[in-house]
Amino acid sequence: MKVVRLLPQLHMLDFPIGHAYLWTSSEGVTVIDTSLPGSGPLIGAAIEELGHRRSDVRRLLLTHCHQDHAGSAAEVASWADVVVHAHAADAPVLRGESPGPEPVLAEWERPLFDQVHARIPPRAPAPVRVDEELGDGDRIDLGDGVQALAVAVPGHTPGSVAFHLPGPRVLFTGDTIARAPDGEVILGVFNVDTEQAAASFRRQARLDVDIVCFGHGRALTENASARLQAAQRHVTG
Repeated sequence: MKVVRLLPQLHMLDFPIGHAYLWTSSEGVTVIDTSLPGSGPLIGAAIEELGHRRSDVRRLLLTHCHQDHAGSAAEVASWADVVVHAHAADAPVLRGESPGPEPVLAEWERPLFDQVHARIPPRAPAPVRVDEELGDGDRIDLGDGVQALAVAVPGHTPGSVAFHLPGPRVLFTGDTIARAPDGEVILGVFNVDTEQAAASFRRQARLDVDIVCFGHGRALTENASARLQAAQRHVTG
């Protein structure tokens, strides 16, 4: 895992599967997603590398319930008085109350799905409490006058949620949008409802942003809004 600076307040934790992000302010640290189970020590080390302590974490924002994003959520939530935010529709899965729906895979996705899941540890992530069940349009105070707007983007999972920071013009898409190794911006794969996922992509493409942070693939830091708008024209569903 390497730490990539995107803004003075924003760093990407570049994991092989499932990126995490850190937003820092004078009031503490916000963690967005936590990668796979067992990633907690690396997330903690990154926080310390940036001059903070694990006990400085104030909130954890989860884009959805899959283990490559919420895998270390329980550990991160235990570091301090951390408020865990997730969409209401994915909250039962995160709490361990429900297994969640399986993706509906196209034929071309099946070998990719098998390849990816062969690299994921077999153990399920520990259940994590959800303190704030989000709905579309809810706002989260990140400190220093910055707010995150919860944007409901179902399709990858029923409770997938993007986080839009209108002030600094940043968007966290989770797995609803991805970036391929060649840099192409694409619809995320392994969706429970491809039509919903495509509509969620289009909704995010209408946002005015400078930086787009994906769950998989390099962050988009140049012509972000234009790149999203161009990519959404090729999305079917």
